[in-house]
Amino acid sequence: MAAASMNDIKARMKSVTGTMQITKAMELVATSKLRRAKARVEAVRPFTETSLHAIQDVLCCPDAKDSPYLKAGKGDRTLYVVMAGDRGLAGGYNSNLFRLTAALCEKDKNRPLILPVGKKATEHYQRREADIFSEKYGEIAQMGVGDCIKLGEELCHGFLAGEFSRLVLVYTKFQSMISQVPVYETVLPFENDAEAKSSPVLFEDADYAELLGMLIPTYVGGVLYSAVAEALASESGARRCAMNSANKNAEEMIDTLMLRYNRARQAVITQEITEIVSGVEAL
Repeated sequence: MAAASMNDIKARMKSVTGTMQITKAMELVATSKLRRAKARVEAVRPFTETSLHAIQDVLCCPDAKDSPYLKAGKGDRTLYVVMAGDRGLAGGYNSNLFRLTAALCEKDKNRPLILPVGKKATEHYQRREADIFSEKYGEIAQMGVGDCIKLGEELCHGFLAGEFSRLVLVYTKFQSMISQVPVYETVLPFENDAEAKSSPVLFEDADYAELLGMLIPTYVGGVLYSAVAEALASESGARRCAMNSANKNAEEMIDTLMLRYNRARQAVITQEITEIVSGVEAL
């Protein structure tokens, strides 16, 4: 009986060891991806800040106050762009993002529109039969600068056409290798903070509506690409932490199984000694 228990424990230890080898490999891959994603996040952030400052410089001029991008759209629905991951095994990365989006949607009086970015987001909202704005962006890892600029132009056109009144971006912000926080920000209508400037920038012979019509779609595309970079870095960081925790749990499980195996082996040895002593006494 004890020998059978020992065989079961050995099989379990072999299984856990094989699983730990996979999780270690996944942790190394996630670490490698995280380094590249972190570098891209740091490279993208200055573009978004520069674009924002340029738009605020234009909005300092009185003639730019009537831009349609500064007012709520004609529609009465909110469009949420939800950027999740393409794969699982990343701890609570995707579920935390969906939980934040659900909390935001509960505050809307009308049924919101959802633009899922990433395979997990698309599958999540398809199962829940949400009003999906588009399903063209099923893989977030494949989205480049051109895709985000094109998407930004489409969203700005939809905003001006009255397809939705607000554009809210929901993604996970990368703070460090062990900290990723789900956040949201209102992209449209554009929040004008230009009143804080004491000396507005003057543009000679400028058509402010045309300037904003060029700058804001590009800015929205830049914000989307920045969020993609943040999301990819956060996903790699979350997966690395999850795989690291899995490795630690596997090591603890192997130690526990080894202790049980040694106890079972000791029981077998004790039983054999007892049987030998009993046989000698019987003689």
